[in-house]
Amino acid sequence: MKKILISAICLFTFVFSSKAFADDWGQYRGIAGDGASSESIGNLNWEAKPPKIQWKAPTTFGFSSLTIADGRAFTIVAREVDGKKLEVCLALDAESGRELWNVPFSESDYGHDGGNSGAPDNRGGDGPRATPASDGKLVFVYDSHMLLSCLNAADGELVWKHDVVQEFGGTPIKWRNASSPLLIGDAIYVGGGGKGQSFLAFNKTTGELIWKSGDETITHATPRFATIDGTEQVIFFAQSGLVGIAAADGKELWRSKFPFSVSTAASPVVEGSRVYCSAGYGVGSAMFEVNKTPDAKEVWFKPNRLMNHWSTPIIRDGHLYGIFEFKKYGKAPLLCVELATGEIKWTQRGFGPGNCILVGDNLVVLSDSGEVVIASANSDKYNELGRVKAVKGKCWSTPSFSNGRIYVRSTEEAACLDVR
Repeated sequence: MKKILISAICLFTFVFSSKAFADDWGQYRGIAGDGASSESIGNLNWEAKPPKIQWKAPTTFGFSSLTIADGRAFTIVAREVDGKKLEVCLALDAESGRELWNVPFSESDYGHDGGNSGAPDNRGGDGPRATPASDGKLVFVYDSHMLLSCLNAADGELVWKHDVVQEFGGTPIKWRNASSPLLIGDAIYVGGGGKGQSFLAFNKTTGELIWKSGDETITHATPRFATIDGTEQVIFFAQSGLVGIAAADGKELWRSKFPFSVSTAASPVVEGSRVYCSAGYGVGSAMFEVNKTPDAKEVWFKPNRLMNHWSTPIIRDGHLYGIFEFKKYGKAPLLCVELATGEIKWTQRGFGPGNCILVGDNLVVLSDSGEVVIASANSDKYNELGRVKAVKGKCWSTPSFSNGRIYVRSTEEAACLDVR
């Protein structure tokens, strides 16, 4: 079973063809899970030529982002189905926004629907938050009740499923699961099982268990794949801190302690052997050096500073770019932070807790009010290149980029912007 994982994951060419690498955004924060696209933005002169909004489509409730694979866009919403509000996976045509199919899952029981239809409510009970993963043929959904399902991408038919609570002793955490499944090669990775099986790897095609390991309590953070010192690993952000797990067999490689309070939702960020993490609710941020010992070395820790509530930064040339601060709705800044020291290089306020990604040399930032902003990924100064209002509703999801198009969504609608 270990042979299922293929080497050279760092190149990611084994996951998809080279064409798909350029065109697809196959899971939460992109094909590599690092929030970066190898493409470039063709139209950067938005003042003279505003980007065309190619389509809009209703996406009622939720903070799931859009996954783009083989001409389809996948996301999760909450909908009324037979009198019940359920989490529903949608497949949209990536070119037109037309709904192709939908599959209902567990009940969406967050207790309130704050923030929809423009209501000034930021409590966050707006439905599903995990993002599907897809290789173009299969779609993987990990819902708030920790039901992992594999669907046929063409028609939504169920291929296999695992109930992590029932089969692996999982216990729901506060506000339920918000982490997305991680797709690497022939394996799909999730967290949430009980003692000895907190971390799980399954064969993506058959659903067969590859390995299980760990005795941790998960958080809302999506795990991150990385190759550190030649070792392919999945980094889980648990309530105890960061845990590096060998991708091939589930063996623990290293760990680092990091405080937990209420919720941890931003994913780890990796550059070389350095791993950055952050959490809100008064916790703060830290950077660790992974050095082939059981305990990663803490390089710096900033209590109650540089907090990423749920907005995972991107990394470029030793600098973090992302939305920082905690619950500063409509005000939270986009920052550039030096990874080695945690020093803030520049600040631009007014985004709120949205999210940003990297496309070529530029940042694509989605504000919490639905504005899409293009800015240079330049550590010297903030340089805004364009701005456009794209969607209405509350935007706590992450933008996606595929084939020269920006995809964004809110608690009301999704939009596709053509920037070729």
